[in-house]
Amino acid sequence: MKICAVDTCVLMRLATGAPLDLYQKTIGALETLLKSHAGLRIVVHNIAIGESYISLQKHYGFSKPESRAALVGALTSGLIEPLDGQPVLDVITQASACGAGLIDRLIVLDSQIRQTIPLYTIDRDLAKVTDAVLLFSLAKA
Repeated sequence: MKICAVDTCVLMRLATGAPLDLYQKTIGALETLLKSHAGLRIVVHNIAIGESYISLQKHYGFSKPESRAALVGALTSGLIEPLDGQPVLDVITQASACGAGLIDRLIVLDSQIRQTIPLYTIDRDLAKVTDAVLLFSLAKA
């Protein structure tokens, strides 16, 4: 299967629908790309998802719940998808319930999926809801 990635700008157009002319051009270009390459997956990296989450709030005035809903809508549109699939959508939809922020949860997900070194944090909420290690707990040992 072929795969390519898009950047924050593309995700922002799909999440906001604005400006309308650029939104429509973006959809048309993505549809053309998908039609011209059978089996193509167009993905978005977690860093672009996190950047979009912040940008939706800062530049478009979206609330956190509105930002999460807009991202899920864009990432399930059938045009693009998260590089790491369903676990990313789960993190986005569950972020508000866990105490840890969306960006932190995406960082943890990256570590879990890529089986990298453990993640250390001083964020107690993040340590409670993930397998991140609370850095301050090491100083007591």
